[in-house]
Amino acid sequence: QVRLVESGGGLVQPGGSLRLSCTASGIDVNTETMAWYYQAPGNQRELIASITSGGWTNYVDSVKGRFTIARAYAENTVYLEMNSLKPEDTAVYYCNTLEPRPGSWGPGTQVTVSS
Repeated sequence: QVRLVESGGGLVQPGGSLRLSCTASGIDVNTETMAWYYQAPGNQRELIASITSGGWTNYVDSVKGRFTIARAYAENTVYLEMNSLKPEDTAVYYCNTLEPRPGSWGPGTQVTVSS
């Protein structure tokens, strides 16, 4: 059974930084294409960044140049380094594979960007 637990969110001022972590069990993040998604208030969950098993990364335009997705091989963990945060980045952030299995979503972690 896939279990994903996100952490690292919080309240940060505009321009600040956060690093989110996603610890996985039941899957090997090194062999999957892993992704970060966010869900802003009133909106659907959206894909924002992904990393293939070969290390290729892809980002939506709104986070390109500010966010970095990475993996820790030995820890079976995926990270999202977020810099130059903006109020519009406020959302609940989730990690998952690029093709999420039913019932695999974790609780997410709340990121609030506000002065």
